[in-house]
Order: sequence, then structure tokens, then C-alpha cells
Amino acid sequence: MTMMKSSLLKDFKKQLETQAIITPEPPKPTPKPEAVLDDATLFAQATQGIKRLKIEARANLTPPKKVWDNNLVARRAAAEGAADINHEALSDTVALLNPVSSEAILSFRRTGIQQGLFKKLKDGQLVWRAAVDLHGCTVEQARTALLALIHDAQADGVNIIKIVHGKGYSKEENTQAGLLKTCVNGWLQQHRMVLAFHSAPPKDGGNGAVLVLLKKLPSAHERPL
Repeated sequence: MTMMKSSLLKDFKKQLETQAIITPEPPKPTPKPEAVLDDATLFAQATQGIKRLKIEARANLTPPKKVWDNNLVARRAAAEGAADINHEALSDTVALLNPVSSEAILSFRRTGIQQGLFKKLKDGQLVWRAAVDLHGCTVEQARTALLALIHDAQADGVNIIKIVHGKGYSKEENTQAGLLKTCVNGWLQQHRMVLAFHSAPPKDGGNGAVLVLLKKLPSAHERPL
């Protein structure tokens, strides 16, 4: 009897050892649906960490000013000569018949030029874009420079120029400075492309310089065939 119980216990134990115990797997978490992001959120995520550039200054669209010095004038005068620049006959005699003092204010306006436009030139409200400094020039070099400046300015579409002629009362200045002021005054009145001129305001040279209003040349498509 005892042996039978022992046998039954062994069989039962063996059955328990061989029987697989199935442990149910824990349930998998249900994936959350992906959130639908709008364009603004997507852009913010894409640009995260990017610093906005600071614009220091805007591009300057104003054309640069062109200034000739007396060395350039002398070289051009030697290479070309006054008569070859624009075929303008500017008489020294006519200019010298009306001498001007070192402190004189030069002023000239052709018939038909509006007073309002002339006042803007006088006050320096019309900005010059080309200029030449005649200090150190002879009369012939100065004439060549004046003709060349007018010719080149018109070719570039510039109609406001500045001519620095000096005053002539200082011993340190060129001895012909006073003479050049008189010549410039006469030459500009003779030149057919000059509509008006006036001594410059202090910021542009005062009585030692003159601002000139030039006639505008017609553009290529406006010229007759």
C-alpha cells in the first residue's frame, strides 16, 4: 500500500514537471495616434535653434560721386587739349572783361529756368555727382578740365556738377586762383550746355566753388534717327 502511494506521488510529480505552465503575456500598450501639426508648428520645430540675422544697413543705391584732382586734369590736358573735348570755343577775353573778386558770389540763370529750380541749386538741394578741383591748374588746364567734366557728366546722365576754382586771396593758394574764378564764371556763361550756376553753399566749398546745372541730353531712344 505504501509502495502504491509512493508510485502515485512520483507520477504526479513527474506530470507536474513535464506540464508546461503558460504565463499570459502582458498586454501591449496601445500606440497613441500621431498628433497632426499645423504649418506654423512644423516651421517652428524646423527652425529651432536658428538665430535671425540682424541687418546692419541697407544697400546704398545712390551713385557715387566722381571727383577729379589737378593731376588727372593736367594729364588729360596734355593728352587731348581743350579743343578736342567738346569743340566748345570758350573765350578767355570774354571772361576777363568781367573780373570777379575773391569773395564774389557767382550767379547765372538762363531765360526760361524756373526760379524754384534755381533756388534748389543755390541752396545745395540738387546733389552734384561729378566734380573737379582746379587748384594748381593753369588756365589752359582748367579750361580743358571744365570742358571734359561737362562732356563726361552729360554722357553719364549727370546734370549737376561742382567746380572748385578757389578764391585767390591767400598766399598759400595758387597764384592763378583768382584768375581761374573769373575764367570759370565767364566760361560757364558761354557754354551752351550750361543752364544755370551759383556759388556753392558752405558745405560744398562756399565762394570757392560753383554748382552747375547742365542741360540733359536726350536718351538713345529719344534721339531722331
